[in-house]
Amino acid sequence: MQSIPVDTTRLGVLRCAVAPEPKMSGFETKEVKKDRDGNTIYTVAVMVRQDGRRVSVIEISVTGEPKGVVEGAEVRVTGLEAFSWAMGDRHGISFRAAAITPVPTAAPAGKTGGA
Repeated sequence: MQSIPVDTTRLGVLRCAVAPEPKMSGFETKEVKKDRDGNTIYTVAVMVRQDGRRVSVIEISVTGEPKGVVEGAEVRVTGLEAFSWAMGDRHGISFRAAAITPVPTAAPAGKTGGA
């Protein structure tokens, strides 16, 4: 399976649609998927909106729990790769990233926090 690097700077604003959830490797067994080192793999649904286009939602797998990522928050996706797959008559594209982190929000103007 060949990986295709994705330029996230061309995707516009990225927002978390569904907070991180452990990825299941077997729905019947409820077994949580792990990487080669035994770390849990998480899935985050991310809304992608390019200028002049509709919103798309993609599910991105990432090793380790993305801390601070909550639904509705703008996120930064690092090292995004796409993989095409096929199993019998089913096929699609899956996504994996090195990291998913929340974008820091700016403090409201006029708030300095001093006394």
